[in-house]
Amino acid sequence: MASGGLLVAGASFAAFQGLHWGLQLMPTPESVRDRWMWRNIFVSLMHSLLSGTGALVGLWLFPQMVTDPIYDHPSWARVLVAVSVGYFVADGVDMLWNQTLAQAWDLLCHHLVVVSCLSTAVVSGHFVGFSMVSLLLELNSICLHLRKLLLLSHKASSLAFRVSSWATLTTLVLFRLLPLGWMSLWLFQQHYQVSLALVILCGTGLVTVGSISISLGVRILIKDVLQPRPYPFILVHKETQQTKTCEPVTRNNSTLSLKGMEVFSSVNPQGGGAGKRRW
Repeated sequence: MASGGLLVAGASFAAFQGLHWGLQLMPTPESVRDRWMWRNIFVSLMHSLLSGTGALVGLWLFPQMVTDPIYDHPSWARVLVAVSVGYFVADGVDMLWNQTLAQAWDLLCHHLVVVSCLSTAVVSGHFVGFSMVSLLLELNSICLHLRKLLLLSHKASSLAFRVSSWATLTTLVLFRLLPLGWMSLWLFQQHYQVSLALVILCGTGLVTVGSISISLGVRILIKDVLQPRPYPFILVHKETQQTKTCEPVTRNNSTLSLKGMEVFSSVNPQGGGAGKRRW
């Protein structure tokens, strides 16, 4: 069964990598200057829609995954977790191909933690329910990615952007902070059922994602709600892989994009700097 899960993860990697390549042949909105980031965020949105809604429906239909997150799960839940493993690996490869390590190190660290945790569930067949709860965070990532696509399309002053900002903050509490809180409490109460290595791995992932999520919420609250104002420019990446440099580009009626991570996010919650920004 472990080999089957790895096979699904490999197929998912190939599918998302193919989607990355296929989008290069498709036109992007004319207002978008950073075409690679737009394509990358669009692929991330597809994954969030699949995994987030899949996790929500799955937990609703099979609540035993919450009462017994270690052993009790249907076979399709393991498949969904494996699909997410393939996505995060493909996204990491795409970032390494199009960015410098200095630009992408934080998201790569996030992806490494996520892949390590989810892969443990795929290979062992245990903690699949725990992993499904973690995929609820992707429901917040849907709003994060929509918000980012609107920013890249110069729609920061639109009603759609304001709605996406409030939706991002609302889902951040409901589908990011609450699941992280439940997972942390469960791990603390049931640590005797888990090996020390897994406690350390899961604890590291929860602390990492939780810290990023809180920072994410504060920054979006300040930028979009408390201090909404246009910024004169945004750093835009040149498409040439050999240079991988940034140049300031005039940008009217837009707010400075923040980094958004899909978490376990990020999530990454997916920072400052000139790297990939998802919020």
